[in-house]
Formats: sequence, structure tokens, C-alpha cells
Amino acid sequence: SDIYVNTATLTKESIMKKSVLLQSIAVSLLAGKALAAPASLTVNVKGIEEGKPIPAQFAYCVPDGRGKSKGGSNINPEISWSGAPEGVKSYALIMVDTEVPAKFDDANQEGKTIAADFPRQDFYHWVLVNVPSSVTKIAEGQDSKGTPEGGKPVGKTAYGMNVKNDYAKVYPGSFGGYDGPCPPWNDLRMHQYHFNVYALNVESVSIADTAGGADVMKAITPHIIAQGKITGTYTQNVSLLK
Repeated sequence: SDIYVNTATLTKESIMKKSVLLQSIAVSLLAGKALAAPASLTVNVKGIEEGKPIPAQFAYCVPDGRGKSKGGSNINPEISWSGAPEGVKSYALIMVDTEVPAKFDDANQEGKTIAADFPRQDFYHWVLVNVPSSVTKIAEGQDSKGTPEGGKPVGKTAYGMNVKNDYAKVYPGSFGGYDGPCPPWNDLRMHQYHFNVYALNVESVSIADTAGGADVMKAITPHIIAQGKITGTYTQNVSLLK
């Protein structure tokens, strides 16, 4: 009887110790996870304030004054960043519009509108990876000026590797580098454009020739040690410009 009681007591104590140990491990893991969260980068886009409209010179399309649109200057804005932690070996720059209609059937169609609550998808406007750690600024117009027929090439530049953007889904040709805002002129929703910069702990990531923005995000996510962004807005809908 005494032996049984002692054994039961030890078992209970053992269980309690294990419980405390497991809780301690869980807390440690959570703390480690918090410590491993990406640090903050300070990102500046010259001419664009957080939450404010993107100037027309940075747009692929601009309102034509008659309720529709025409080609714009499509100049990339100057973007710079600072505050990267130790261990940064490269950067990635990704500009994405998170408000693009999930289907384009009614886009820019006379007599039709795209409701503000219509389903949306991401649309990548600029996908630049393997940016050397020594590069912390891309000058205005350095990556894009105008809208050449057939787009611009993908591939290596002096400041990183341009991956195709999502204009390649809309127009024939090679669309590498920056191509600015061009939301449908009949869209009733204000578009949000996020200029994201990521600091990575690797010098480069391997990207297939057919890769797009979503592929790049998957490739870089395990290597992000810091990030920051600026968000600008843009519309061609005259009712939203009032």
C-alpha cells in the first residue's frame, strides 16, 4: 500500500515537472519566434507620401480628360531605404497593387462599372531581386521611362535582377522592371500600391525565367530579416478624383 502511494506521488510529480518543462519550451519557442520576426526598414519614395495619391508622372496610364485614359510617362519614382540589420546580404523590391479586379471582363468597358466590392487580386508592377547589399537607392527614371512597345526586358541590371511584372499577363511582350499604375477607368475602387523592400540573409535567390511576383515572394520569404514599405493610391475614375 505504501509502495503504491509513493509510486503514484512520484508519477504525479513527474507529470507536473514535464508540464512545467513543456510550458517553458513553448515560451522559449514563442520568444525565439518573436526575436526572429523581421526588423523594420525605413522606406522612402520621393514624391509619394504614405496613403496619398501617386503623381501622374509615375503612372503607366493617366486620365484623358474625357472619362477614359491615355498613356502616361511611366517613370519609376526614386526609392531608397535604410535601417537594415546586420547580416543583410541582398534586397528585394516588390511593388504590388492589391486592388486589381479578379476578372477583367468589364474593365474599361463603356456603359459598365466595376463595383467597389468586386473580388480583387494582387497585380505585381515591379519585381526586383538580388539587389546587392551596397545598393540602397534607385534613382528616378533609372529603371523605367515611357511605355515602349513590347515592354522592357527582364534580367540582370547593375542594381539587381528584374523579374517579369504582371503586365505580361495583359499585353504581348516582355515586361520587366517598373511599370506604373493603370487601373481601369471604370473601377469604383481606389487602388492601393505597396512599395515593399525586403532585406535578405542570402546574396541571391534562384528564379526561373518564367517566374512572376508570387513566385519571387515564395522564394524570398524564408530569407527575410527586415522589411518596410510605402503605400500610395491611384485611380483613373473621375468620380473618385473629385
